Amino acid sequence: MTQQYFTTLAAYNSWANDKAMAWLYELSNEQWEQLLTSSFGSVMQTAIHIASAEKIWIDFWTKAPNPIYLSSHFGGSKTELINTWKTASAGVHDFIKNCPEEHYNTPVTFVYPRGGSGQLLYWQTFAHILNHSTYHRGQLVTLLRQVGFTQMSSIDLATYYLTYLN
Repeated sequence: MTQQYFTTLAAYNSWANDKAMAWLYELSNEQWEQLLTSSFGSVMQTAIHIASAEKIWIDFWTKAPNPIYLSSHFGGSKTELINTWKTASAGVHDFIKNCPEEHYNTPVTFVYPRGGSGQLLYWQTFAHILNHSTYHRGQLVTLLRQVGFTQMSSIDLATYYLTYLN
């Protein structure tokens, strides 16, 4: 695991997030809020979860004094959420890009959403958040199809590699 490896994955994460956010702008309010069966009950709730997770890990990495899960209190508009997600996505990329490899084995303390705390190494948290976002973007694609949105393109890692790294 090298800084280049994690920086590349963080760039992919930002690219895939940007594509997903562009799709969200195309949704009607009904599609955005439609109740569905999944890990989260709507496209909106899934997007809030992804943005919240990316934001909270930045808080944990930077030892923010009072990290708050966005998903516990967000009540803003779709545009406000997308802007928050864009900021968090860029923040994840910037943090990983600027974290020296010698810090990769430093512990990061985090708080679970329902209480309690845990600790992982920086490199483990990087891998976790990038995998977490990918997992939930996959759910987002399924949910978008369920609400009738089909104007999507591939956000696969191989597509990113072929498009931007070759």
